[in-house]
Amino acid sequence: MEKLQCLFYDYFVSLNVSETLAKYINMLCLLFILLIIIYITDFLTRKILVNSFTKFSAKSKTNFDDLLINHKAPRNIAHIVPLIITIKVFPFVFLDFPHFENYIIVILKIYGILLTIWIIRSILKTFESYFKTLPRLKDKPIGSYIQVAMLFLWIIGFATFLAVLIDLSFLKFFTTLGAASAVLLLIFKDTILGFVASIQVAINDSVRIGDWITMEKYGADGDVIEINLSTVQVQNFDMTITNIPTYALISDSFKNWRGMQSSGGRRIKRAVVLKAKSVHYLKDEQIENLKKIQLISEYLSQRQRDISSFNESHQIDKTNLINGRNMTNLGVFRKYLLSYIQNHSAINKDMSIMVRQLEPTPHGLPLEIYAFSSDKRWENYEYIVSDIFDHAIAAVPYFDLELFEYPTNFANSNK
Repeated sequence: MEKLQCLFYDYFVSLNVSETLAKYINMLCLLFILLIIIYITDFLTRKILVNSFTKFSAKSKTNFDDLLINHKAPRNIAHIVPLIITIKVFPFVFLDFPHFENYIIVILKIYGILLTIWIIRSILKTFESYFKTLPRLKDKPIGSYIQVAMLFLWIIGFATFLAVLIDLSFLKFFTTLGAASAVLLLIFKDTILGFVASIQVAINDSVRIGDWITMEKYGADGDVIEINLSTVQVQNFDMTITNIPTYALISDSFKNWRGMQSSGGRRIKRAVVLKAKSVHYLKDEQIENLKKIQLISEYLSQRQRDISSFNESHQIDKTNLINGRNMTNLGVFRKYLLSYIQNHSAINKDMSIMVRQLEPTPHGLPLEIYAFSSDKRWENYEYIVSDIFDHAIAAVPYFDLELFEYPTNFANSNK
C-alpha cells in the first residue's frame, strides 16, 4: 500500500499538478481502492463462512447451529475480517493527512462496538430460540433473561460509545456515571421491577407460558403466550391480547388455572334455586309414585322401611305427617341428583361428588351440585354442565317442586 501511494503521488506530480492537490487526489484514489478491497473481502468472507456453516449445520444432529444461521451470527462474525483489514491499512491512506486519522479511528471504534453488540445479540437470540425448543424450559420466561442480558449489553455499549466520543477512559467514564445512578434508577424503574418480578415468577413457578390465568384488574382471561422483561402477554378466549406489567404478577392478585388443568377434573359448582314454599312432606301414595324413577327406587324402598320401623317402634302418631320421621320431596330430589351425578359418564368418580343445600336466601332455596368433570376442555366442560342442569331443571316438577324466579310484574316494576 505504501509503494502504491508513492506511485500515485509521483504520477500526479508528473502531470504538473500542485503538491497539495496531488496529495488529495492520491488519498481519494487509495480510499477508493481500500473501499473496493473491503467490499470484496466482506463479500468473500460472508460467502465462505455462511456456506461452510450451512454445510456443517446440515450434517450436525443439533439444531443450535441452524438457529445461529437463522439469527445471522456467521454473517455478523464475517464483518470482523474487513474491519481488521481497514484498521491495518487506513493509516497509509491518510499518511499525508494525519488530522483525518483521529476521526477515522473514532469511527472505526464506534463501528467495532456496534459490530460486537450485534454479534453478541445474534448469539443471545440463538440461545433464546434454542432454550425454547427444550421441553423442560419451554414454559420458562427465557425471553426475560435474554432481555436483561441485552439491556446490560446496550448500556455497556452506549457507555463505551460515549467514552470513545469524549476521549475518556472506560473506567473513568463509569466512575462519573455512578454519580448519576439515581437518575438511571428512575429511568429504568419499570425495567428493574420487571426483572425482579420475572426472577420471582420463575423461582416461585407462579406463572408459565401456556398457563390459563385470570386477572380481572387488567381484563385478562386466557392463556399466557409470552413472559418478557416488561410485560406478560395473555391471549384471551375472545382472541384479543392483554399486556400485563410483569411486576403486577407479584404486586396484584390473579388466578392461575394450572392446578385445575393438571388435576383429574374441572370443578362444577352451580345451584338449582327452588321455591321454599314448594317443599313438603311426602305421603305414601307420592312415595309409591316416585318409586317409578329407577335411580332412587331402591333407595325409597329401603328408606321407607327404615322410617316405618322407627315410627312403629316409637309408637308415633302418623295421622299428622309432622310427627316422627318423614321423607320430603326436597330430600328425595337431592338424593336423586346425587345418584344422577354419580352415574353420569362425564363425571370423575375419584373426586368429590355431592349435592348440598345452601343457606336459604330471599331469592329462593339453592340446591348446589358440586362435582368434577373428567373433560377439562372449556367447550366440553360447558356442554357437560349444561347437560347436567338441563336434566336437573327438567326433573324438578317430578318431585312436586318449583323453580324460583321473579314474577313478571316484579321484573316490569324494576324497569
